[in-house]
Amino acid sequence: MTTATDLDNLTIEVAELWPRRGQWTETDYFNLPPSNRLVELSEGELFVMPPPGFTHQKTLDNLYSALKAFVRERDAGVTVFAPLAVRLWPGKIREPDILFYTQAHKERIGEQISGPPDLAVEIISPGTRTTDRLDKFYEYAQAGIAEYWLVDPQEKTVEVFVLDEGVYVLLVKADAAGTAVSRLLPGLEIPCRLIFAAL
Repeated sequence: MTTATDLDNLTIEVAELWPRRGQWTETDYFNLPPSNRLVELSEGELFVMPPPGFTHQKTLDNLYSALKAFVRERDAGVTVFAPLAVRLWPGKIREPDILFYTQAHKERIGEQISGPPDLAVEIISPGTRTTDRLDKFYEYAQAGIAEYWLVDPQEKTVEVFVLDEGVYVLLVKADAAGTAVSRLLPGLEIPCRLIFAAL
């Protein structure tokens, strides 16, 4: 009969197979077993994102569908959604919720890992609010991502930030009655009521 102590010992033995906190490398990251969880690598540490809820996924679906239709109609580039590992720079791997690559930068897309997109979207969840608003805000700017959208289903707001001289500045903050627009994709106008529909 397996006891709780046996299971604790087994857990410790399995954990010892992996690097210590702060010592994870990209090689270690890519040797992780397959999972349906989003896992990011930053400063030698792994960050396992909490599973998304219905509100997050419905918001993602609504926005991705609108963005994809606009991009496809104009043959403007490639839109994808997580999970897709993005190397911002060596040792810094993030997984934005939605990514857009212009035609000029499609070569950044890789099978296992891609380079920085031209536009990244993060849909804020209670467990990711600080990371999305602070860490990723500065990291995405440092990586040269031209546009960063922060979508908050709880507040029903969409903030579009554009990169000016290496720093994000707010282009628009739209509430549920407003419209999200893009500088990177002229003519893109997505009513927020569509983004937050059925929430």
